[in-house]
Amino acid sequence: MRLEISDSVVLIIDIQEKLFPHMSQREELREKNVTLLAGTASLGVPRLAARQYPQGLGDMIEPIRPYFPAGCWDKTTFSCCGSEPLMAELRAAGRKNVIIAGIETHICVLQTVVDLKELGFLPVVVVDAVSSRKERDTEIGLRRMEQEGAVLTTVESILFELCRQAGSETFKTISRLVK
Repeated sequence: MRLEISDSVVLIIDIQEKLFPHMSQREELREKNVTLLAGTASLGVPRLAARQYPQGLGDMIEPIRPYFPAGCWDKTTFSCCGSEPLMAELRAAGRKNVIIAGIETHICVLQTVVDLKELGFLPVVVVDAVSSRKERDTEIGLRRMEQEGAVLTTVESILFELCRQAGSETFKTISRLVK
């Protein structure tokens, strides 16, 4: 099954100021999320973001904020599916493929993936754009998501899959982003 722009939406989970500094591989995590967001923006893929208890954990990190001019959806449940306003927005988008990045892999990302799958969506987890404090937790979270039926991919792979062909200005933009 090939993923199509017309049936996909991006969901960024909890990449927040007070959580981010504690993540494993955080510099790569920042870079990969910015690349994912810039690439999907150039492709016209809708983007949503969730924040876990922002009063305590802060806003999304600064490099990610410009990709969400309308703001983020706040939540107190670990799964994004516990936020009715976010789920209403997701359903209104009318897209079944949810491209997921964020933190922490084994908690909020995992629980969101399990719930989205149960609700009939196809979670597509961008493995180089998720992280946890401990690498082992990331590894186990990814394994569990795959067992639950999520598709695992990378930033470069998903961007070129959505782009479909070379030669366009969008292709050139994505090529520059992944170098």
